[in-house]
Amino acid sequence: MSDVRIGISGWRYGPWRKDFYPQGLRQDDELAFASRAVNTIEINGSFYSLQTPERYLGWAQATPDDFVFSVKAPRYITHVRRLKDIKEPLSNFFASGPLMLGDKLGPFLWQFPPNMKFDEARFAEFFQQLPHDRAAARRCAKNCSERLKGNGGAEMTGNTPLRHAVEVRHDSFMCDTFIDMLRAHNLALVVADSAGKWPYAEDLTADFVYMRLHGDVELYSSGYTVAALRRWKHRIEQWTKGDQADDARLIVPGPPPHKASRDVYCYFDNDQKVHAPYDARRLLEKLHLDHDLMTEPGTEPEVEL
Repeated sequence: MSDVRIGISGWRYGPWRKDFYPQGLRQDDELAFASRAVNTIEINGSFYSLQTPERYLGWAQATPDDFVFSVKAPRYITHVRRLKDIKEPLSNFFASGPLMLGDKLGPFLWQFPPNMKFDEARFAEFFQQLPHDRAAARRCAKNCSERLKGNGGAEMTGNTPLRHAVEVRHDSFMCDTFIDMLRAHNLALVVADSAGKWPYAEDLTADFVYMRLHGDVELYSSGYTVAALRRWKHRIEQWTKGDQADDARLIVPGPPPHKASRDVYCYFDNDQKVHAPYDARRLLEKLHLDHDLMTEPGTEPEVEL
């Protein structure tokens, strides 16, 4: 059976208060509320700065047992260093505590800037460095800087697999070589809907699918219509069966590598006008995945926060 996760990118937004979040809800309780309205959230604070083991552990404790986070990797690696000399920054990231999410840890998202072109050698080296299980992540974390040593951020035991998704925004990535590299490492090409601003492709390159819906008409601002959500529902249903849509927009033509099923992680990032949480809820409902959730947006919480 496929695991389908529909949620939001981030949860702390001023305009959401007294709208998605009910009046009187404390800011410290917003994650607890949001995690009972959707079944996954993409952590994006980790993109801007390293978090702490205590913070990751707190997020895990604030959310339901069956909840899943994805974690956006640091822009220091993807945007500042641009994958050059990243051994210590990569170690610092895994030492900073994402493993403390435990069973609630989903994929890592690696987003690259629009002005970064595809460099085969650089990305090949980067893909080789990515840990694909917790034991490898703990080994990577051992090379962290002195300030992070002994912080407990990599002490979570177990050796379950880790997943990685790659979001690119330059046309040079739209080539067979890049897709072949992703498939060789079981890395997901992010299906990124960006109102036509950045390249869009639906090539299936891993045993899961990672979607980021930034808005189909106006970037970060427009909501998704009933017809648009129905289209995404159909695609998700195809992906969970291991298939792709008949009209899939592909870099490499032809059917994807065979999989009996694929998990799907979908994040709405059209947050500016408070569309994201409502669109996520509507898609969950269309997929009949809302019955296990506990909170209706804009209502008083049904749980003790």
